[in-house]
Amino acid sequence: MKKIKTLLFFSVLFTVSVQAQGFKGLLNKAKSAITDDGLSQEDAGNGLKQALDLGVDEAVSFLSAEDGYYKSAYKILLPKEAQVVANKLKAIPGFGNVEANLVEKVNRAAEDAASKAKPIFISAIKQMSFKDAMNILMGDKDSATRYLEKATYDQLYSAFKPVIVESLEKVNASSYWNSAVTQYNKIPFAKKTNPDLDDHVTRQALAGMFGLVEKKEEGIRSDKSLRTNDLLQKVFAQQDN
Repeated sequence: MKKIKTLLFFSVLFTVSVQAQGFKGLLNKAKSAITDDGLSQEDAGNGLKQALDLGVDEAVSFLSAEDGYYKSAYKILLPKEAQVVANKLKAIPGFGNVEANLVEKVNRAAEDAASKAKPIFISAIKQMSFKDAMNILMGDKDSATRYLEKATYDQLYSAFKPVIVESLEKVNASSYWNSAVTQYNKIPFAKKTNPDLDDHVTRQALAGMFGLVEKKEEGIRSDKSLRTNDLLQKVFAQQDN
């Protein structure tokens, strides 16, 4: 009987110990989910996602508007090979303004395509984990942009390129370019060429898009006045320290 009581005593002691350790583990997890300033991982994640939503929305709205690319720092220029073609054709009647005409046309195509970016960005932002958010928040000043670039580039390229192609055709850029290349290739001793405008414009349009998103990210990280609500102020105060 005495042995049984002893066994029962140690059994209860062991159970209480395990329960205490389990509670302690849960308590530690809860503590680790909250920063010294009372910011939970959920708050951090939601704040960063909100900031990215704002940055993406502003970038897409800006670049998809008329002259968003064409008359901004994100203006798309012709590839070097195309510039060679344009320069050679300046003296030929009907082709004196090849470069200027094409530059406007390719930027209009990029502006048409830019609106396709928003739902793809938003989907990537929604799928971001709290761990990703915390790493981004405390990372480099372009961490969020690089995360989005890695998560969305291929999908954005696939979405942009058909619109770019369609837009180039709509503004007669493709036929105009083909005529220019055909004329250029008739020039004696000229090196035959036919640069891929579709790929170039698509990649440059995306470079501009990510460039503007990065600028928006840098702004909200460095300019407290851009943190327009309590959550954004609370979240980004973490990386100010």
